[in-house]
Amino acid sequence: YAGLLASLVGRLRRLGPGLILAAAGIGASDVVITAVTGIRFGYALLWAVVLSAALKFVVTEALGRWQLATGETIAHAVATRLGRPIGGAFFLYLVFWTFMVGASLSAACGLAAASLAPVLSVPMWGALHAVLAALLVAANRYERFEVVMKVLIGAMALCIFASAVLVRPPPLDLALGLVLPRIPSNGGGSSILALLGGIGGSLTVICYAYWLREAGWHGAEKLKAMRHDVRLAYTFTACFAIALTIIAAGTSGDPRSGTRIALDIAARLEGVAGPSGRYVFLIGFWCTVFTSMLGVWHGVPAVFVDVLSAWRKPDPGTTQAADRRIYLAALAFMSLAPLAVLWFRQPVVIVVGFAIVGAFFLLGGLPTFLFLRERAVAQTLPAGKGYVRVGFSRVLDTLRHVRR
Repeated sequence: YAGLLASLVGRLRRLGPGLILAAAGIGASDVVITAVTGIRFGYALLWAVVLSAALKFVVTEALGRWQLATGETIAHAVATRLGRPIGGAFFLYLVFWTFMVGASLSAACGLAAASLAPVLSVPMWGALHAVLAALLVAANRYERFEVVMKVLIGAMALCIFASAVLVRPPPLDLALGLVLPRIPSNGGGSSILALLGGIGGSLTVICYAYWLREAGWHGAEKLKAMRHDVRLAYTFTACFAIALTIIAAGTSGDPRSGTRIALDIAARLEGVAGPSGRYVFLIGFWCTVFTSMLGVWHGVPAVFVDVLSAWRKPDPGTTQAADRRIYLAALAFMSLAPLAVLWFRQPVVIVVGFAIVGAFFLLGGLPTFLFLRERAVAQTLPAGKGYVRVGFSRVLDTLRHVRR
């Protein structure tokens, strides 16, 4: 295990903005969706977990390529190049998605904290985490923020991978689930859609452009480093999601318990590995959802700034101050507005709804991102019907291949 730990630490040090991407993309929906998948279908849909991570790599690589080639984020391009109706629809989706992810992560953080320290209720712990994450994001520079994320993501990886080892998965079943694509008849199709929307983030992939900018990565000379960064991020994401599926398949919890499925799995791990197994998993669960909250809280407000500043008349004297106000207002919205949902006490509705919303973003965004994927680094995005037609043709080809 010493060699494995040293390798993990080395890879974390080499990760750039992809570290934040991986952390933000792995959250409450990943835990719930992979757990339900593992309980219902065992190892049969592990190939879909890998497919989801691979698709997110394609999307994010296209976004990084576009950012390095043009210096423009995809959110700004949508707001300025595709017309006000499409830009407005994207903004409305962004507001709705932000509310959903805020509610989902706040509920999951409250549940994780209450399971470790039941001195406060789940809603109170969730509200405390949301406010604390907002303060950490608002008060820290990117360099300090990245250090905090590295510590948390290292802890969550160690805990979840250790838990997966404790359940001792059958090697043959594990290998068949990874390499033999099959769709179970009893709800396998909807589970695959949830995996596509829930694994590795959805709208959070567009935040990668802002973390590239924060890290000072500019120009075509960073293309190779960016690809390596994204590849490491989604390799980690796939391994992490596979580990969660293995844990769920090996403990056979109740798939109807929503986000509380993590507590059910932890209790069953206690029977497999003793009390230490339970606490190792719960600590990993808390690190997972709180790290995701920090990443989302840091990146998503920048999307609001990008879209709204694209529609605002430029004023060099006030642009920076105005952007900061928009950023803080968006941060306050995603931290505070969804807190009322915590007392709704329907975590399964919140998290599954969020995963479905994310799946629609992936299906809607693939035409744009796959088109950018094929462009040369120095080319800019052409507008018009040809652009949309080429993008959608790539999506249809992908869907036909998956169906076969």
